[in-house]
This record gives sequence, C-alpha cells and structure tokens, in this order.
Amino acid sequence: MPTQKRLAGSFASFDFQLVLLRRMNDHNPELVDTARRGLGVSLTQMREANKRWQAMTHSPHSRGALSRYRTVLGEPESRTPRRVGDLDCEAWLWPVQLWPELRFEVLVAPNGMAWNEWLVRSPHAEPPTLTSLADLTPWSCTVDEVAEAFAPAQPLEGTAPTRWGLAYSAPDGRGVERKVISEFTWGLLQRTTARE
Repeated sequence: MPTQKRLAGSFASFDFQLVLLRRMNDHNPELVDTARRGLGVSLTQMREANKRWQAMTHSPHSRGALSRYRTVLGEPESRTPRRVGDLDCEAWLWPVQLWPELRFEVLVAPNGMAWNEWLVRSPHAEPPTLTSLADLTPWSCTVDEVAEAFAPAQPLEGTAPTRWGLAYSAPDGRGVERKVISEFTWGLLQRTTARE
C-alpha cells in the first residue's frame, strides 16, 4: 500500500485514516497494526494524529464538523440527496485509501450541520454476502449492511461517540439462530459476541 507525503504541521486525509485506526485499535490491534505498517507510520505517529484530531474537534475556536471534514478531506467525491426517516439531507462521500471499497460518509442536514459520520460501502463496490455469523469477520461489513442482512436489528448506544452496536439474531455455521451483538467503530464491524 503506497504511503502519502504530507506537509509538516498539516492535517489531511492521510492523517484522518490514522484517527479511524486509533479508535479501532481497542477491538482489533492486530488488524490496525497491519494497516498502520502498510501506511508506513509508527504507533506513536498514529497516537499523535489522534491527539491532534481531538484538539481540533474540542478547540474553542473549532469550526463545525462539516467545515473540518472539508478542510481535512477536501471536496467530497459526491453529494447525493438522501431521505432518512422524515429528514431530507445530503450524503457527502470521500474515498479512503485504507479501504478502497468504502467511503467516509457525512450526512448533512438542510441547515448545513453534520449529524452522522461513518464508513459506508462505495456505491460502485459489490456489497458482501451476509447469511450467517461466519460471514461477520472484523472490517468485512458496515452497520447498514448488517442491519439489512439480519433484520430486524435493534440499534444500541455505543461506548464512545464513534461507536455503534446492533442486537439481532443470525444463524451460526449449523443453521442454529443465535442472539448476538455486533460492535462497530466509525461504522465498520469490529466484533460480534453472544447476547446475555
């Protein structure tokens, strides 16, 4: 995987990928380590990128989330009208070097506020086939793909702002229905465990 050069002191899409990885490290350190090495960065650099991102988001002089994403990621690859429930919004998509088949999506309300930010499947990529628990490997699918494949799925509050959960039933390798919870970070599957 090719690395990207960046100017000292700048914060761009390359650095943002390290922020995504930093949050996923709690669940899948081996996958994160492989991805980080593929990008040619150290653990310290990943932590520093996350620290800088947190400083940007919590600064008293911070601009809104949408402005911050445009500054860091550039202009979106696409802007598509979307209706979610009763809300008309726009889905802004940016490519992600680490996951070429995914896009970073920000849903933008009519007032210009970003109200949901996560990874989704690229409109041009083939979605995974999800029929059993065996298909639910880390980083293989997104929140909406699991919710659709194993409906009805109950959304669960995550343990951090960038985390989500789904509770649902799915067949195991022998076709026996199991009650499980899947955990997602930035919209990407991290792990699936049995429900209590």
